[in-house]
Amino acid sequence: MSQLRVRKMQEFIKQEIGQMLLRDLKDTRLGFVTVTEVAVTGDLREATVYVSLFGSDEEKEKSFAALQNATGFIRTELGKRLQVRHTPEITFAVDRSIDYGDHIERVLKSIKDKEESQSRREGAADEDQ
Repeated sequence: MSQLRVRKMQEFIKQEIGQMLLRDLKDTRLGFVTVTEVAVTGDLREATVYVSLFGSDEEKEKSFAALQNATGFIRTELGKRLQVRHTPEITFAVDRSIDYGDHIERVLKSIKDKEESQSRREGAADEDQ
């Protein structure tokens, strides 16, 4: 399969599932979910949909369970919209890159705060002399 076709398919699936999450799925367990990336195999038979989940750990678990329950509906709707011979099998995976980025930001901020407080203490010690 051409790489261009695979990339187009990935982007189309990402957009369509995003729209379904906004408009079509009515599960009350589904919280704030964002489709971050879609990876489709070269033969277009399988698609891994990476989602970022927001909220408490319990809310994230409920949202992911709701997504897993809606997989059949999403695949059926996707088949209607894609109009291809074979609709890819869909697997959802949690994208933890946002959590990781947030962790890195907190670590960097704590290092900066420590450096600033240390430089203030050194400056105060210099004034006392």
